Amino acid sequence: MSVQAPESNVPAVLTAREAGVRCGVSFRTVIRWVERGELQAYRLPGRGDYRIKVSDLKDFAARHGLPDPEGTIEPSPVLNRVLIVDDEPSMARSIQRVLRTAGYETLIASDGFQAGSLLHSFSPALMTLDLRMPGLDGFGVLQFLRDGSPRPSLRVLVISGESDDCLRKAREKGAHDTLAKPFSNEGLRAAVQRLLPLRPSP
Repeated sequence: MSVQAPESNVPAVLTAREAGVRCGVSFRTVIRWVERGELQAYRLPGRGDYRIKVSDLKDFAARHGLPDPEGTIEPSPVLNRVLIVDDEPSMARSIQRVLRTAGYETLIASDGFQAGSLLHSFSPALMTLDLRMPGLDGFGVLQFLRDGSPRPSLRVLVISGESDDCLRKAREKGAHDTLAKPFSNEGLRAAVQRLLPLRPSP
């Protein structure tokens, strides 16, 4: 919840825009975190601007698996690397098995918050994304990507059992392609290959 600013001994603080830059999201996303009571902040007297303690931002980032706000610059994506985002372990492992056999390097994230963290540490060139997940769902991840720092080379393949309307909405929100569940192994390989053609090893 938001509280009034203390009159003295104020520690190092950030604006919402500065906090967004450090976490790789837009300042509007930071404001939504504050307004939902997920991130501690206070307002300057007589103004509507939020201020966020660096320590509170670091705690928030650690809880949600986001990059350290005092971390380094976004790394470049690694060719042939795929991040699989799905909360169903059997489905995630199935996708992983097919893609590894095809020659891709893979890692699994079980929810949207973990996916946000692995975007920085794993640096995938493509993400497969389920829409229905607890917490931050697939649409939330797509919004995160749109609000955050530009990642022009990251491709997103939504893999979901939701309706055709939901798949269409996902494409409108930024997904580069969609694949309906259930799908064949060949259908999965073909969909990934269209977005991320395999490069020969050096």
